[in-house]
Amino acid sequence: MSKIVSKSNRNVFYSCKYHVVWCPKYRRKVLGEDIAARLSTIICEVCQEHEAEVLTLEIMPEHVHLLVECDPQFGIHRLVRLIKGRSSRLLRQEFPALRRKLPTLWTNSYFVSTVGGAPLAVIKQYIENQKGQ
Repeated sequence: MSKIVSKSNRNVFYSCKYHVVWCPKYRRKVLGEDIAARLSTIICEVCQEHEAEVLTLEIMPEHVHLLVECDPQFGIHRLVRLIKGRSSRLLRQEFPALRRKLPTLWTNSYFVSTVGGAPLAVIKQYIENQKGQ
């Protein structure tokens, strides 16, 4: 049996890992290399600011896979909203072609799943293998 590593804030010890997937509007393939590199930086900055840990991140041209550990009192919904909001604003400012191609960068929806039951290595492998799909 593997040892569960937990984190804590002042009130709670936790081990909450989430697999989050989201897409650009109309699932357009707009996340090329330069945009993907900048998006990766933005995601890591937002997570660091809110004491969330990026465990794995893969950016494909038409969707993003993020495995992240987040304080349950902060909430994964809030973290995703902050990531999508900041990345949309900054990427559309820095890459004007995105403004021409899409009315907004991201869809309103996203997929999120807890990964407590699955071995973390299996989830990481799954996300890393998405790049070849």
